[in-house]
Amino acid sequence: MPRSKFEAIYRELKDDVESGRVPYSGLMPSENQLIVRFNCSRNTVRRAISMLTEEGYVQPMHGRGVRVIYTKPSTPAAFLIGGIETFSESARRNNLDTTTRLILFTELTADERIEKRTGFPKGTELYYVQRVRLLDGEPCIFDVNLFSKKLVPNLTSEICVTSIYDYIERVLGMQIVMSKRAITVERVTQVDEENLELNGYDCLGVVTGQTFNSEGMMFEYTQSRHRPDYFMFQTTAMRHRGRMNDTSVLDNG
Repeated sequence: MPRSKFEAIYRELKDDVESGRVPYSGLMPSENQLIVRFNCSRNTVRRAISMLTEEGYVQPMHGRGVRVIYTKPSTPAAFLIGGIETFSESARRNNLDTTTRLILFTELTADERIEKRTGFPKGTELYYVQRVRLLDGEPCIFDVNLFSKKLVPNLTSEICVTSIYDYIERVLGMQIVMSKRAITVERVTQVDEENLELNGYDCLGVVTGQTFNSEGMMFEYTQSRHRPDYFMFQTTAMRHRGRMNDTSVLDNG
Protein backbone atom coordinates (compact mmCIF):
# COMPACT_ATOMS: atom_id res chain seq x y z
CA MET A 1 0.00 0.00 0.00
CA PRO A 2 1.48 3.37 -0.94
CA ARG A 3 2.29 5.38 2.17
CA SER A 4 0.87 8.52 0.61
CA LYS A 5 -2.60 6.97 0.33
CA PHE A 6 -3.37 6.58 4.02
CA GLU A 7 -1.53 9.80 4.85
CA ALA A 8 -3.71 11.71 2.37
CA ILE A 9 -6.82 10.19 3.97
CA TYR A 10 -5.48 11.06 7.43
CA ARG A 11 -4.93 14.68 6.41
CA GLU A 12 -8.41 15.02 4.92
CA LEU A 13 -10.09 13.47 7.95
CA LYS A 14 -7.98 15.63 10.24
CA ASP A 15 -9.18 18.70 8.37
CA ASP A 16 -12.77 17.48 8.78
CA VAL A 17 -12.24 17.40 12.54
CA GLU A 18 -10.29 20.66 12.91
CA SER A 19 -12.78 22.58 10.75
CA GLY A 20 -15.73 21.27 12.76
CA ARG A 21 -17.32 19.43 9.87
CA VAL A 22 -17.25 16.47 12.24
CA PRO A 23 -17.84 18.19 15.59
CA TYR A 24 -16.50 17.42 19.04
CA SER A 25 -18.18 14.31 20.51
CA GLY A 26 -19.59 13.47 17.09
CA LEU A 27 -18.99 10.17 15.32
CA MET A 28 -16.72 9.79 12.32
CA PRO A 29 -18.19 8.16 9.20
CA SER A 30 -18.15 4.38 9.39
CA GLU A 31 -15.33 2.31 7.91
CA ASN A 32 -17.59 1.24 5.05
CA GLN A 33 -18.49 4.86 4.28
CA LEU A 34 -14.83 5.88 4.30
CA ILE A 35 -13.89 2.96 2.05
CA VAL A 36 -16.43 4.16 -0.52
CA ARG A 37 -15.48 7.83 -0.09
CA PHE A 38 -11.76 7.26 -0.62
CA ASN A 39 -11.96 4.18 -2.87
CA CYS A 40 -9.48 2.30 -0.72
CA SER A 41 -9.08 -0.81 1.40
CA ARG A 42 -10.28 -1.28 4.97
CA ASN A 43 -6.68 -1.49 6.18
CA THR A 44 -5.89 1.89 4.61
CA VAL A 45 -8.79 3.50 6.46
CA ARG A 46 -7.75 1.89 9.72
CA ARG A 47 -4.19 3.18 9.40
CA ALA A 48 -5.47 6.71 8.83
CA ILE A 49 -7.79 6.44 11.86
CA SER A 50 -4.90 5.04 13.89
CA MET A 51 -2.84 8.15 13.14
CA LEU A 52 -5.71 10.37 14.29
CA THR A 53 -6.04 8.27 17.45
CA GLU A 54 -2.35 8.57 18.27
CA GLU A 55 -2.57 12.37 17.97
CA GLY A 56 -5.62 12.60 20.22
CA TYR A 57 -8.16 13.57 17.57
CA VAL A 58 -10.46 10.57 17.88
CA GLN A 59 -11.19 7.62 20.15
CA PRO A 60 -12.34 4.29 18.68
CA MET A 61 -15.10 2.55 20.63
CA HIS A 62 -15.35 -1.18 20.08
CA GLY A 63 -18.50 -1.97 18.14
CA ARG A 64 -19.80 1.62 18.33
CA GLY A 65 -17.67 3.66 15.94
CA VAL A 66 -15.04 6.37 16.30
CA ARG A 67 -15.80 9.44 18.40
CA VAL A 68 -14.17 12.86 17.90
CA ILE A 69 -12.40 14.08 21.06
CA TYR A 70 -10.49 17.01 19.54
CA THR A 71 -11.00 20.53 20.86
CA LYS A 72 -9.32 23.60 19.43
CA PRO A 73 -6.28 24.73 21.47
CA SER A 74 -6.74 27.85 23.57
CA THR A 75 -3.44 29.34 22.33
CA PRO A 76 -2.46 30.14 18.73
CA ALA A 77 0.30 27.51 18.75
CA ALA A 78 0.18 24.04 20.31
CA PHE A 79 3.37 22.01 20.24
CA LEU A 80 3.72 18.27 20.79
CA ILE A 81 5.39 16.75 23.84
CA GLY A 82 5.48 13.22 22.47
CA GLY A 83 6.63 13.92 18.91
CA ILE A 84 9.60 15.53 17.22
CA GLU A 85 8.44 18.28 14.86
CA THR A 86 10.34 20.96 13.03
CA PHE A 87 9.22 24.53 13.64
CA SER A 88 7.70 24.64 10.15
CA GLU A 89 5.83 21.36 10.64
CA SER A 90 4.34 22.59 13.90
CA ALA A 91 3.34 25.91 12.33
CA ARG A 92 1.62 24.17 9.41
CA ARG A 93 -0.30 21.98 11.86
CA ASN A 94 -1.44 25.14 13.65
CA ASN A 95 -2.22 26.96 10.37
CA LEU A 96 0.30 29.71 11.08
CA ASP A 97 2.72 31.56 8.81
CA THR A 98 6.34 31.29 9.89
CA THR A 99 9.54 33.27 9.59
CA THR A 100 12.95 32.51 11.07
CA ARG A 101 15.33 35.34 11.92
CA LEU A 102 18.97 34.29 12.40
CA ILE A 103 20.61 36.18 15.28
CA LEU A 104 23.92 34.35 15.63
CA PHE A 105 25.74 31.55 13.83
CA THR A 106 29.21 30.68 15.02
CA GLU A 107 31.48 27.81 16.10
CA LEU A 108 32.87 26.93 19.51
CA THR A 109 34.43 24.11 21.48
CA ALA A 110 32.71 22.66 24.55
CA ASP A 111 34.37 23.52 27.85
CA GLU A 112 33.50 22.20 31.30
CA ARG A 113 30.61 24.65 31.68
CA ILE A 114 29.07 23.65 28.34
CA GLU A 115 29.61 19.95 29.12
CA LYS A 116 27.76 20.29 32.42
CA ARG A 117 24.93 22.25 30.88
CA THR A 118 24.39 20.37 27.63
CA GLY A 119 25.92 16.89 27.89
CA PHE A 120 28.37 17.45 25.03
CA PRO A 121 31.79 16.18 26.24
CA LYS A 122 34.51 18.74 26.83
CA GLY A 123 36.43 19.32 23.60
CA THR A 124 33.48 18.63 21.29
CA GLU A 125 33.44 21.02 18.33
CA LEU A 126 30.03 22.63 18.01
CA TYR A 127 27.93 24.97 15.91
CA TYR A 128 26.16 27.58 18.05
CA VAL A 129 22.94 29.02 16.66
CA GLN A 130 20.53 31.66 17.95
CA ARG A 131 17.25 32.18 16.10
CA VAL A 132 14.02 34.10 16.63
CA ARG A 133 10.88 32.32 15.47
CA LEU A 134 8.00 34.44 14.22
CA LEU A 135 4.43 33.11 14.04
CA ASP A 136 2.11 35.22 11.91
CA GLY A 137 4.70 37.98 12.19
CA GLU A 138 4.94 37.83 15.99
CA PRO A 139 8.47 37.18 17.38
CA CYS A 140 7.44 34.75 20.10
CA ILE A 141 10.14 32.03 20.38
CA PHE A 142 13.86 32.46 20.99
CA ASP A 143 15.80 29.30 20.08
CA VAL A 144 19.35 28.50 21.17
CA ASN A 145 20.89 25.40 19.52
CA LEU A 146 24.18 23.57 19.73
CA PHE A 147 24.97 20.98 17.05
CA SER A 148 27.87 18.56 16.91
CA LYS A 149 30.07 19.52 13.95
CA LYS A 150 31.09 15.88 13.55
CA LEU A 151 27.52 14.60 13.31
CA VAL A 152 26.04 17.64 11.53
CA PRO A 153 28.86 18.75 9.23
CA ASN A 154 28.89 21.74 6.88
CA LEU A 155 26.03 23.56 8.55
CA THR A 156 25.51 27.06 7.11
CA SER A 157 23.58 30.18 8.03
CA GLU A 158 21.37 29.60 4.98
CA ILE A 159 20.37 26.18 6.29
CA CYS A 160 19.65 27.68 9.71
CA VAL A 161 16.93 29.96 8.34
CA THR A 162 15.25 27.20 6.32
CA SER A 163 15.27 23.86 8.17
CA ILE A 164 18.21 22.23 9.93
CA TYR A 165 16.26 19.01 10.45
CA ASP A 166 15.42 18.84 6.76
CA TYR A 167 19.15 19.17 6.01
CA ILE A 168 19.98 16.47 8.57
CA GLU A 169 17.43 14.00 7.25
CA ARG A 170 17.40 14.66 3.51
CA VAL A 171 20.98 15.73 2.81
CA LEU A 172 22.99 13.99 5.52
CA GLY A 173 20.68 10.97 5.62
CA MET A 174 20.77 10.81 9.41
CA GLN A 175 17.78 9.41 11.26
CA ILE A 176 16.44 11.57 14.10
CA VAL A 177 15.06 9.17 16.69
CA MET A 178 14.56 10.54 20.19
CA SER A 179 14.52 13.74 22.23
CA LYS A 180 14.77 14.04 26.01
CA ARG A 181 13.02 17.20 27.19
CA ALA A 182 12.46 19.29 30.28
CA ILE A 183 9.84 22.05 30.50
CA THR A 184 10.29 24.89 32.98
CA VAL A 185 9.15 28.46 33.60
CA GLU A 186 11.94 31.03 33.84
CA ARG A 187 12.30 34.78 34.23
CA VAL A 188 13.06 36.73 31.08
CA THR A 189 16.65 37.75 30.42
CA GLN A 190 18.05 40.80 28.72
CA VAL A 191 18.61 38.71 25.59
CA ASP A 192 14.92 37.67 25.63
CA GLU A 193 13.88 41.32 25.91
CA GLU A 194 16.12 42.27 22.99
CA ASN A 195 14.75 39.60 20.65
CA LEU A 196 11.11 39.01 21.61
CA GLU A 197 8.07 41.25 21.90
CA LEU A 198 7.19 40.28 25.46
CA ASN A 199 4.07 42.47 25.83
CA GLY A 200 4.60 42.88 29.57
CA TYR A 201 5.43 39.24 30.35
CA ASP A 202 8.25 38.75 32.85
CA CYS A 203 8.59 34.98 32.42
CA LEU A 204 8.81 32.48 29.59
CA GLY A 205 8.02 28.82 29.02
CA VAL A 206 11.35 27.12 28.39
CA VAL A 207 11.81 23.73 26.71
CA THR A 208 15.28 22.23 26.99
CA GLY A 209 16.17 19.13 25.02
CA GLN A 210 18.87 16.69 23.98
CA THR A 211 18.23 14.98 20.64
CA PHE A 212 19.69 11.64 19.54
CA ASN A 213 20.15 9.81 16.24
CA SER A 214 19.66 6.13 15.40
CA GLU A 215 23.13 5.30 16.75
CA GLY A 216 22.23 6.69 20.16
CA MET A 217 24.52 9.70 19.65
CA MET A 218 23.43 13.13 20.85
CA PHE A 219 23.79 15.55 17.95
CA GLU A 220 21.82 18.53 19.32
CA TYR A 221 21.18 20.46 22.49
CA THR A 222 18.43 23.05 22.32
CA GLN A 223 16.70 25.59 24.50
CA SER A 224 13.46 27.10 23.18
CA ARG A 225 12.19 30.12 25.07
CA HIS A 226 8.46 30.68 24.42
CA ARG A 227 6.34 33.75 25.04
CA PRO A 228 3.51 32.60 27.35
CA ASP A 229 0.63 33.53 25.05
CA TYR A 230 2.11 31.28 22.34
CA PHE A 231 3.10 28.48 24.69
CA MET A 232 1.20 25.23 24.99
CA PHE A 233 2.61 21.72 24.82
CA GLN A 234 0.16 18.88 24.45
CA THR A 235 0.23 15.12 24.43
CA THR A 236 -2.18 12.19 24.38
CA ALA A 237 -1.89 9.81 27.31
CA MET A 238 -3.54 6.41 27.59
CA ARG A 239 -3.97 4.35 30.74
CA HIS A 240 -3.05 0.68 30.40
CA ARG A 241 -4.43 -1.18 33.38
CA GLY A 242 -2.25 -3.89 34.82
CA ARG A 243 1.01 -2.28 33.71
CA MET A 244 1.60 -0.31 36.91
CA ASN A 245 3.95 -1.68 39.53
CA ASP A 246 4.53 -0.93 43.21
CA THR A 247 7.18 1.69 42.46
CA SER A 248 4.93 3.72 40.16
CA VAL A 249 3.80 7.14 41.29
CA LEU A 250 0.67 8.82 39.96
CA ASP A 251 0.60 12.59 40.34
CA ASN A 252 -2.96 13.08 39.16
CA GLY A 253 -4.87 10.94 41.62
